Amino acid sequence: MLTLLRDGVPRSRAELVEATGHARSTIAQRIDLLLESGLLVHGGAASSTGGRPPEVFAFAPASRTILAVDAGAAHLHVAVTDLDGSILAERQEEAAIGDGPDVILARVATLGHELLGEVGRPCGELVGVGVGVPGPVEHDTGRPRNPPIMPGWDGADIPGLLGERFRVPVLVDNDVNLMAAGEHWARYRDIDDLVFVKVATGIGAGIISEGRIHRGAQGAAGDLGHIAVPGGADVLCTCGNTGCLEALASRRAVRAAWLAAGRSAEEAADIHALIRSDDPLALELSNRAGRDIGAVLAGTVSLLNPSVVVIGGSMAMDNPVLIEAIATAIRTRSLALATRDLRIETTGTGARAAVLGAARMIADHVLSDEAIETLLP
Repeated sequence: MLTLLRDGVPRSRAELVEATGHARSTIAQRIDLLLESGLLVHGGAASSTGGRPPEVFAFAPASRTILAVDAGAAHLHVAVTDLDGSILAERQEEAAIGDGPDVILARVATLGHELLGEVGRPCGELVGVGVGVPGPVEHDTGRPRNPPIMPGWDGADIPGLLGERFRVPVLVDNDVNLMAAGEHWARYRDIDDLVFVKVATGIGAGIISEGRIHRGAQGAAGDLGHIAVPGGADVLCTCGNTGCLEALASRRAVRAAWLAAGRSAEEAADIHALIRSDDPLALELSNRAGRDIGAVLAGTVSLLNPSVVVIGGSMAMDNPVLIEAIATAIRTRSLALATRDLRIETTGTGARAAVLGAARMIADHVLSDEAIETLLP
């Protein structure tokens, strides 16, 4: 019943009886419990063709809060949201994931408590903490497993360390999975099959299949950055292999090529400005990276047949040259049937994609049939 009401449409008792198939007495009992918990509110009266109009009930997402965390390779983004993903307060700052779990998670805890205080919502209203990290995660335990760009994090007990600070469930997933979930929730709820590609310090993909995140047997699905580029240069990757997409087309790889061409590190810090000014080297490196990314994505598109491919991450922001090169390579190398109706778009949620996905992960968990009883009186 609550799952139905999460769409934001108020419904009467009769409509809920019809939609769920439960007895009217059961629906009445559940409505009373949800009203008492604050998860449901009176939504006024529905229109009536005669007689007294029926009372309707609506989901109350503001009744609880979620702490959503995006711990990237070089940044930390922490937000407090309601149960529908509306951001109430947020903080973004530079942070090196290589500093290790003790340092990073202590900072997450500090920022989380500060933000909860800022919005005047005590920890008692917090229902969960969702965390995204830039590496494979064992979904059942929330522990990173052999993450290539997260030294010191292998097997780290993120749920345990943050659970001690907040005393609520803590769920962890790969950051690109959460970006896919956040983009899907915010913009593509009517789409069942979507691939979100993050192009930044690392390169990865989040896969939405039949409306759900596809994680794979070991949580490594979507590790696009460690697929070999067809005909790519023999460059050593952080994973130990050579010729991987991440070694050739990530922000780190583009920066290395920039410096190797004799250009300055100061310029490399704002390569997007150079693209806008039509700098020849900036255009060439973006084109080359886009071609490599598109060549790998072409196989993904032919294999998964998504309706939408969304490109995000810091390197893709305000970079039409990269996006166009990716799109051209996909359409050139993929099966015609797979690309006939394919949409290739830039992210609409921007830097917030991962925290929105983390919020959705927690909301889906705590409002599920299995967990909802913990929020009821």
